[in-house]
Amino acid sequence: MAKAEKGVSAKKIAQERVDILFERAKEARDEPELSARYVSLAREMAMKQRVRLAHYHRRSFCPSCHAYFIRGTNLRVRIQHGKIIYTCGICGAVTRISLNKKPESR
Repeated sequence: MAKAEKGVSAKKIAQERVDILFERAKEARDEPELSARYVSLAREMAMKQRVRLAHYHRRSFCPSCHAYFIRGTNLRVRIQHGKIIYTCGICGAVTRISLNKKPESR
């Protein structure tokens, strides 16, 4: 196995590649299969190198079918009971995100 150059870690390179793949998915939003493939590749790379996806990356695709979300086309957004609800238009998967910043102390 080849060693990385000084000052450059594998995780940093992986994070840059993940960012590039999500940019490509955003550019290819007119082609759903291609954008889903870019998202899948980015997820695989992040998991292999144990790099966390940023919150804006995690919310930009369906966790079930890996389709890149495009509001109004394949994504429905609703706000109910203090939660943001994302519904995928392709597979119907539902993602709920709490709007509460901090849990209430008792």
